[in-house]
Amino acid sequence: MKKITLLPQQKEFSIEEGQTILDAALEAGINYPNRCQVGACAMCLCKKLEGEIEYDLEPLLTDKEQQEGWVFACQATAKSDLVLLLE
Repeated sequence: MKKITLLPQQKEFSIEEGQTILDAALEAGINYPNRCQVGACAMCLCKKLEGEIEYDLEPLLTDKEQQEGWVFACQATAKSDLVLLLE
C-alpha cells in the first residue's frame, strides 16, 4: 500500500495497488469533488507535487498540463507515495 497526502487539508490516506486516487479518497471518507468518474468533467483534477502516477488510458491532458503535474484523480493510480494539491 502507498500513502497519499492531500494538501492544503493535510489529509492522509492509503491507496491499494490498481485503485484510483479518487476511489481511495472516497473510501477513506474524504469529500473529494467528482461527478463523472471517467475523466470528462475535470472536477477531480488535482496537481501532483511529489510522486509518480500512471493511467490505464492516457487522459485528455496536454503535454504541458501533464508536465505541470495535473492529474485526473478518477483515472490515475499511484506508483509511489504521492503529495497532491487539491484547492
